[in-house]
Amino acid sequence: MAKTKRQITPFGKTIKLRLVELEMSQEELASMVGTTPQYINHIIYGERSGEKYIEEIKRVLQIL
Repeated sequence: MAKTKRQITPFGKTIKLRLVELEMSQEELASMVGTTPQYINHIIYGERSGEKYIEEIKRVLQIL
């Protein structure tokens, strides 16, 4: 069975763009919101809702 390429979510795209703009790594973001870089990655690719962390991610990255 062929593995399908993971699709980044619109919110995931926003996270990645802001990380670049702020020169911040996923590791730094994860540390600031209290989770793991892997979990941030799951949120970016829509594999986890990340409901518990969404507001804190928005605050840290200054996303409206």
